[in-house]
Amino acid sequence: MAETNYYKVLGVNKKATDEVIKKAYRKLAMKYHPDHTKGDKAGEEKFKKISEAYAVLSDKEKRQQYDTFGSAGFQQRYSQEDIFRNFDFSDIFREFGFGGQRQGGTRFTFGGGGGPFGNFGGSRSAQPPVKGTDLVYELPLTISEVISGAQKTVSFKHNGRVENLTVKIPKGMITGKKLRLTGKGEPSPYGGPAGDLFIKAIITPDSVFSVKGTDLYFNQKIRLTEALLGTSITVRTPDGTEKRLKIPSGTKHQTKMRLAGQGLPVMNTKRRGDLFIKIEIDIPKQLSEVQKELVDKLAETGL
Repeated sequence: MAETNYYKVLGVNKKATDEVIKKAYRKLAMKYHPDHTKGDKAGEEKFKKISEAYAVLSDKEKRQQYDTFGSAGFQQRYSQEDIFRNFDFSDIFREFGFGGQRQGGTRFTFGGGGGPFGNFGGSRSAQPPVKGTDLVYELPLTISEVISGAQKTVSFKHNGRVENLTVKIPKGMITGKKLRLTGKGEPSPYGGPAGDLFIKAIITPDSVFSVKGTDLYFNQKIRLTEALLGTSITVRTPDGTEKRLKIPSGTKHQTKMRLAGQGLPVMNTKRRGDLFIKIEIDIPKQLSEVQKELVDKLAETGL
């Protein structure tokens, strides 16, 4: 979903007062109201956008949510119906001089559902039932559970009581991926269908591996002589298998080496990410007398 800067839509800054926001909306509404644009689709779309921005920024709670979570986070929490819920545009339009007491008038809808205020200044026609609010449940998962899949029990508040659900977690459920449970969200206040519950995966920190998408990373120390002369090491992958990795001579500090297909599964496919090994050359802080003599001899050779 494209991100929307509601402040930019209304032409105000983030610190704008309620009065400034209202004046900005009034000015734009006077310009783009369908009664003025007379069938201009671009003007109608502009009016929808500024009305949505005003519905959010004029509501203290919605504005706080928008400022806290940003556009993408806000749109995950609020549907079009949520944005316009309990917001009476008819009063605003009467205040701005639109509609009056006449019947009819221009009508359009916001988003894919019914319009928030139907006919301007007239009787509101029947709207489709408004869906309840969706819920998001953040589920912590270990790397092992992401690799193998898991069956988890989640406890959440639904319709005023605690409900337990057993959920099958597929392989590859990395951080940010969601499962949708239809009808397990908040009930509709207007008799419509309940919202949905989204199970959102959060991979817990691991003592060995770090995660970036479906790729895994870990640090491997080797001795200075191993870096100079080359060596082979045994790498234990996250699913418990062991792989031999050849370290070529002259390997530099923090070189990244890749084991293809040894990362996390890609959800709903047979593919996997990669495992990256970052080589760290272990430089000793102190040398023995013998080591110093040998290093001196190496220095004499120009090494």
